[in-house]
Amino acid sequence: QVQVVESGGGLVQPGGSLRLSCAASGSIFRFNAMGWYRQAPGKQRELVAVITSGGITNYADSVKGRFTISRDNAKNTVYLQMNSLKPEDTAVYYCKLRWNPNDYWGQGTQVTVSS
Repeated sequence: QVQVVESGGGLVQPGGSLRLSCAASGSIFRFNAMGWYRQAPGKQRELVAVITSGGITNYADSVKGRFTISRDNAKNTVYLQMNSLKPEDTAVYYCKLRWNPNDYWGQGTQVTVSS
């Protein structure tokens, strides 16, 4: 069973930064893709950023230029660096690891952007 644990959420003022971490049990080399999703109250879960096993990244238009997804293979961890945060970035952020054909989700971490 794959364990996925997110951390790094919290309360930050508009314009601030946070870095989310997603730690996987075992080597992340196994995974076809690793992504961050978010879900705001009353809204559907949406893709924020994804990185493939080949290192290809993709971002939602709303976060391009502000967020960066990366991974540290030695630490079996995927990161989401979030800069220039806006109130509309407030959501629960989830990490998803895809190991075809299965998806493995973490429990989520709350990010609140407010003054």
